[in-house]
Amino acid sequence: MAAKKLYESFSKELIEEVHRWGSMKQTGVSLKYMMEFGSKPTPRNLLISSQFLHKELPMRIARRVIDLQTLPYGLSHKPAVLKVRDWYLDSFRDLRSFPDIKDENDELEFTKMINLVKVRHNNVVPMMALGVQQLKKDLHPKIDYKDLDEIHQFLDRFYMSRIGIRMLIGQHVALHDPNPPPDCVGYIHTKMSPLEVARNATEDARSICLREYGSAPKVNIYGDPNFTFPYVPTHLHLMVFELVKNSLRAVEERFVDSDKVAPPVRIIVADGLEDVTIKISDEGGGIPRSGLPKIFTYLYSTARNPLDEHSDLDTIDLATVSTLAGYGYGLPISRLYARYFGGDLQIISMEGYGTDAYLHLSRLGDSQEPLP
Repeated sequence: MAAKKLYESFSKELIEEVHRWGSMKQTGVSLKYMMEFGSKPTPRNLLISSQFLHKELPMRIARRVIDLQTLPYGLSHKPAVLKVRDWYLDSFRDLRSFPDIKDENDELEFTKMINLVKVRHNNVVPMMALGVQQLKKDLHPKIDYKDLDEIHQFLDRFYMSRIGIRMLIGQHVALHDPNPPPDCVGYIHTKMSPLEVARNATEDARSICLREYGSAPKVNIYGDPNFTFPYVPTHLHLMVFELVKNSLRAVEERFVDSDKVAPPVRIIVADGLEDVTIKISDEGGGIPRSGLPKIFTYLYSTARNPLDEHSDLDTIDLATVSTLAGYGYGLPISRLYARYFGGDLQIISMEGYGTDAYLHLSRLGDSQEPLP
């Protein structure tokens, strides 16, 4: 019933328009194109970019609204999911009610507006996680995670699309910086050192581990310190941070009552012709083979879910939700970030010993965005 009531607060015309835009063909952009186009952020280029986004963003957002309304097992009617759907509808309406962009002033106003859209969607991931939690509480415990395939596929599409929307908005907004950092084109660093990003992400993960456990295993990083390639540092930071965090937690929990010194986590950065590969190896005991298919699902986590204790959407402070174990979304979302620019993430495990994560990043940057 709540779903109906909320739904009616949006006009029939708006919903029809969502369906019309949701059926239009989206346009993918490659890292290479973003880099070449953004290297000259002239007023004319920014105008072209904003006109493209004015058409492209409503299509992408409309598809997500349609998806959010047709989820199985009643997930569409969960309060947290309704809240997310309302954010998307508000953003669709903001974009569609913005007049055609004809000059520099229009472009600046549009840029302000899409930045506000991006901020509105900041907490989509924890809010959707909460919706899935609400669903899990209602589902029969005997339902196997394999039966929830449809929900996994939806969340993969949903989060992949979100990465794209945030990248396009963030890139456009960042191109307005009058003093960009050296070698940066918007979000893209044309001479990014994967070793340096890995070092920063590792420090962040270790500080969280120290806070949670009182100690943290050492992390040794190997690779050419002078090697650089074009990539988005925030994406790489997020992926390495998640993987190192998992490794630190596994090692810490395996050696918590042991007299032995916890073995270090090892990170190796290799630069191939096609891919840059980052391997993160730990001796945290590994994952049983039966558990491996579950690690990329959104309904499985070995960690305590920090959202469990909260159910009131208005009082939950999403910023303070503990990040060490997260809500079991670290691995599947990291894999989406890797795939967004044509890479991938693979996990190989030896039960009783440890886990190796292989993070492949496409060095060529010419693959188109996946468009769910």
